[in-house]
Amino acid sequence: MDTNAPDPLDDLDDRVAAAAFRRLVRHLRHRHDAQNIELMGLAGFCRNCLADWIRDAGYAGDKGAARELIHGMPMDEWKAKHQREATPEQLAAMEASLARNAQQ
Repeated sequence: MDTNAPDPLDDLDDRVAAAAFRRLVRHLRHRHDAQNIELMGLAGFCRNCLADWIRDAGYAGDKGAARELIHGMPMDEWKAKHQREATPEQLAAMEASLARNAQQ
């Protein structure tokens, strides 16, 4: 994709984009088996990134409130219920994926 060309995504109606975002967040809430470390390793973002992005976009809540909004529960509760210890392989995949993000 030509980085100088207009991005058609910018023409997407905000209501449609918001509905898709909400669907993504609800999907991630349902699929808590998809660990954040795995999301980071594959896609270079996770639930916590989404929380940061909504804050960057103007969400008035603090980091904890944003994470609770995305996770559907307080972060400490989500971690206790769903987060597993990351393996060395998962950590390496995340680092490689983050390096790809820096190339954007």
